[in-house]
Amino acid sequence: MRCLVVSDIHANLAAFEAVLLGAGPFDVIWCLGDMVGYGPEPNECIARLRDYPHLCLAGNHDWAVLGKLDIRGFNADARIANQWTQSVISPASRAYLQNLPPLREERGYTLAHGSPRQPIWEYILDPLTAELNFSAFKTQICFVGHTHVPVSFYLPESSDDHLCDPRPPFYDEAISLSSGRWIINPGSVGQPRDGNPDASYVILDLDANTLEHCRIEYPIEITQEKMRAAKLPVRLIERLSVGH
Repeated sequence: MRCLVVSDIHANLAAFEAVLLGAGPFDVIWCLGDMVGYGPEPNECIARLRDYPHLCLAGNHDWAVLGKLDIRGFNADARIANQWTQSVISPASRAYLQNLPPLREERGYTLAHGSPRQPIWEYILDPLTAELNFSAFKTQICFVGHTHVPVSFYLPESSDDHLCDPRPPFYDEAISLSSGRWIINPGSVGQPRDGNPDASYVILDLDANTLEHCRIEYPIEITQEKMRAAKLPVRLIERLSVGH
């Protein structure tokens, strides 16, 4: 069974469509949250996800659109984008987001938007934060999003003398997940922040127990033009070109 693992689509339909086309055959989508926020097509992205067998988590931007999270905790550009999203989100999209959990277990994997111990808001960006989170889930593998940076944190079976190891993605190369424990971030589809503007995702082979990090180009200018038409903040538009 091949699972397409994505996160932080952020209403970027052009990026999402490129991933759906480039991922090859898959059986199900696991989305780790933040379907909306920042980008210009929240309703279209939600509708497209629902075309496929899938599960989806809630992210902090999803909760903010619903009023479950105070947007005063966001930076100015994120607040403006979230307020715009609130003005255009459809009743059907709102109802869909309303029922999403920020954390769940599926087929022996833990899935969280931010982290297993703080599913909505914590960023796992470094080995220490990752190390502290391994005790917060019981499965061998946890997938997280939120940071927009693809990375894996590997905890060996004997790890008393050191922190877990951060491992950068090796693109288009399947790696085995058979030993140790893992926290894995697929990166962001709609707003990468690792210096690479290409949409980021993961293919998980549940039968072979392997993982493959992938990137794909998409027509960034299409999303940028739609953001300009919506009068979204200039910084959000420009950052898509540089992946930051």
